[in-house]
Amino acid sequence: ADALRPQQEWHWFSVLAGLILGAARARLLFSRSIKKNLRRIDALDRPRVFLCFRPTFFFFLTAMIATGTTLSRLAHGDYVFLICVATLDLSIATALLASSPVFWRERAFTKQ
Repeated sequence: ADALRPQQEWHWFSVLAGLILGAARARLLFSRSIKKNLRRIDALDRPRVFLCFRPTFFFFLTAMIATGTTLSRLAHGDYVFLICVATLDLSIATALLASSPVFWRERAFTKQ
């Protein structure tokens, strides 16, 4: 984005917005989802790797990857669209990173 319009500073706003949105998403959505999924996995009689996530998760994961790839290609050369995609990508990455301690607190060292 900086190479397209070096005189504009919106790309820095994109970073800040992505971090804020990602932190909110981690707190409000991902943390709850992690806890819910861990409880579901604990309730399984014979847990298997392929049972860790529901089939809808894999559907939405595939859709998210395809959408992200498409958005990145469409944003090429378009400053505003590129800023929006960057904000979205950064918010998702921040949410995943910020919500990961929930897993480690809830699971990693409590069960052997």
